[in-house]
Amino acid sequence: MRYLDEAQHRIVSEAVAGAELSTSGEIVPVLAERSDGYTDVALWWAAAFAFTAMSVFALFPDVFLDLRSAIAGAWAAEPTLGESFALITGFGLVIFFAVLALQLIQPVKFTLIPSPVKRQRVRDAAIRHFKVGAERRTHGRTGVLLYLSMSEHRAEIVADEAIAAIVPAEVWGEAMADMLNEIKQGRIAEGLAAGVRDVGVVLAEHFPRGDEDLNELPDRLIEV
Repeated sequence: MRYLDEAQHRIVSEAVAGAELSTSGEIVPVLAERSDGYTDVALWWAAAFAFTAMSVFALFPDVFLDLRSAIAGAWAAEPTLGESFALITGFGLVIFFAVLALQLIQPVKFTLIPSPVKRQRVRDAAIRHFKVGAERRTHGRTGVLLYLSMSEHRAEIVADEAIAAIVPAEVWGEAMADMLNEIKQGRIAEGLAAGVRDVGVVLAEHFPRGDEDLNELPDRLIEV
């Protein structure tokens, strides 16, 4: 799924090119639909609901057995121990697959994912993209990656070791705030461009552009 058209990509690319005019740093913006499939989380929720349902069945068997009798007819025989176990297991399986199917609806799925899990998965994805697209790919190790994950509504900024050694992580807060303020209003390209410009200001302060500086990474938005 693409979020931005060519004109919007150009807005971000031009912001990158402009920001890098005053710094030797390289800025890599990445836009992702999501950071993880969260299959494990979906399975945990399904198992939790199934176990809870089976526990309720075991605690209040008469309610479920009366319902079975009402469905099967008044002359239905009392279930054996094996049949009761099969009923509980079958009930649990129905709940398990029903909860899994419910999580195929993406808004429901992402609502059920705990915030700490989203935060960690987004951070991990940002670091993976940074290692592939920016880490140690510049002469002075001065790459910065802006990572935006749409489904989780989260963003990360990851800096190369030369920058991280000088610039505290808190310094990127203004860039993050400016970026997210625009994105919350539906202006994704403008938000990324704002974040890029703010990062450029920080980099220009600590890593000004030299006369012989070369543009080592493409000035473009990577959409994955």
